[in-house]
Amino acid sequence: MITFVSGPVAALAPDTAVVEVGGVGLAVQCTPATLAGLRVGEPARLATALVVREDSLTLYGFADDDERQVFWLLQTASGVGPRLAQAMLAVHRPDDLRRAVAAGDEKALTAVPGIGKKGAQKLLLELRDRLGEPLAAAGRSAPVRSGSSGTPDWREQLHTALVGLGYAAREAEEAVTAVEPRAEAAGSGPPQVAQLLRAALQTLNRSR
Repeated sequence: MITFVSGPVAALAPDTAVVEVGGVGLAVQCTPATLAGLRVGEPARLATALVVREDSLTLYGFADDDERQVFWLLQTASGVGPRLAQAMLAVHRPDDLRRAVAAGDEKALTAVPGIGKKGAQKLLLELRDRLGEPLAAAGRSAPVRSGSSGTPDWREQLHTALVGLGYAAREAEEAVTAVEPRAEAAGSGPPQVAQLLRAALQTLNRSR
């Protein structure tokens, strides 16, 4: 089991980071929010999960160990494979998923591309006793995800993230425009791309 990779980022794509480890470039499938914190040429450390299939070996990367643990736990539900588990983590942080399941929040799960109403109801039943309570409620601090300098414009990051989730370029552009007021309301600090991504997904789901 490859539990983490550490090294300079050699390349970035909408859903993949290539991390150089010992002279070898490892392709790691990551959520848009995780990719937004990486920069080509800068060092990175990603918690990882290796998924083995008869015809493939796929390495999934996460911002922290908690996200990786939730990735595995989500797959204990019937019908949830690694891609859907990662899509759920692309839309919701681990603690947000825990709260949604604990509260029976069907709407939160249907915000994930690929999950319909019936699927959400089934997942809520199956995951109820598996994810545990939010880290904050358990008296633990959620891992801090550090950013880095030289951050590209948030609009570019958000657009790339939405396209990486399978939305058309035009849909992504419209969603970016829709959340601009929210980004401007955040003040002088840099907008949080992960939060804007969730808001953009809600906008896209309402328009469908």
